[in-house]
Amino acid sequence: MSRIWAALRSNPYGWVMVCVAALAMVATLPGRTHGLGMITERLLADPAFGLDRVTYADMNLWATLLGGLFCLPCGYLIDRYGLRITLTVTVAALGMAVVAMTRLTGWWSLFVVIVLTRGFGQSALSIISITMVGKWFTGKMSLPMAVYSLLLSFGFAYSAQLAKPFATDDWRVLWGGMGWILLLVMTPVALLLTRDPVPAFTGPDSTGSLPDREARIDQLLIASDDVGKADVGFTLAQAMRTPAFWLFGLAISVIALIGSGKSLFNESVLKQQGFPPEVFYNLITLTGMVGLAVKLPVGWLGQHWPLNRLQAVGMFLLAACLVWLPFIHSTWAITVYGIGTGISGTITTVLFFTVWGQAYGRKHLGQIQSVAQMMTVLASAAGPKVFAECFERYHSYAPAFQVLAGVVAVLGIWSLIVRVPSPEEVSQTSQVPITLTVQESSI
Repeated sequence: MSRIWAALRSNPYGWVMVCVAALAMVATLPGRTHGLGMITERLLADPAFGLDRVTYADMNLWATLLGGLFCLPCGYLIDRYGLRITLTVTVAALGMAVVAMTRLTGWWSLFVVIVLTRGFGQSALSIISITMVGKWFTGKMSLPMAVYSLLLSFGFAYSAQLAKPFATDDWRVLWGGMGWILLLVMTPVALLLTRDPVPAFTGPDSTGSLPDREARIDQLLIASDDVGKADVGFTLAQAMRTPAFWLFGLAISVIALIGSGKSLFNESVLKQQGFPPEVFYNLITLTGMVGLAVKLPVGWLGQHWPLNRLQAVGMFLLAACLVWLPFIHSTWAITVYGIGTGISGTITTVLFFTVWGQAYGRKHLGQIQSVAQMMTVLASAAGPKVFAECFERYHSYAPAFQVLAGVVAVLGIWSLIVRVPSPEEVSQTSQVPITLTVQESSI
């Protein structure tokens, strides 16, 4: 508790930003698969579109892939224009797209708007949300990221409960409500509460003038301690040349592929194992409860353990669960499986939120996380296809689980030997020019 209290006192507005970032991630719901899943059956039954299940699945696949292209410009815009502008504009754009979707009548226009909801929601808004925490915290960030992840779990769960009473209404009622909440509630929150962190060394002000001598000395003292942690860091190209970037990016991408494939066919997977449909819902509840219980402990471990070793634990645990799943036929075994996947999923999620800012600094964090997020979006789009093709060819999902377990195990081994960098590796070369600039201006 003393560590948490010290963190609260040292960066009070950073914790406000954690809450705003969590709200922003929950606001991505209309652009996510489980958000669209709330209205899928009603969309398919809507005569205004005339969609069949296969066409809708293909539409979603291409919308996810095209929406993933929004990641790259979003990262640049964050680093160029800051958090407040990019968050406010993106939330407003997503809200307008969701509201517009309720007024469409043709499948082609529906496809275009789903691309926009995927792009602004699943891709751009997700990047902004994660980057907000990374921009406001330096050093070891697993604890604030764990709190952020915990708030997400509550937020998505509460959103599902709010949507439940509209389960039998026209889909436009629920969807329109989401759009107007984005426009009338979330957009003002983004505009009024979002702030960009003050850089350690500001240099000339908006008029082109340098601050007075005392202020410059103060800035120099701050820069000498924090420049490596705060305002410099790896560029995207430099980050992509490190093995850790690809390890963590590929790890969360494989998790996304497995998660999206299992989410779509989980009931079918469990049916093959001889379980009734209610086990599907019990398993979702169990993994969610386990995730809530272990988020803060995982955040605490991230403050004390190397991130690569914690990642290895998550990977090996997931690999064991995947290998075991095709042989599970009892209630106690599926319960242990649910606990294992809940813990491994929480570890990998918290680490994905944490590693980019902690390892590469925050100066170019938006661009770095945009590439990482795009990898997960593309992988999640491929997940259902992989599982469907496996079942079509082998009449079983077991081969997919076995192959993916091997991939996850290899990533776990790689995690044990990879070195996670720190922003100071780049920042050390940037301290001299800053010091010279201040000294020369003092003469």
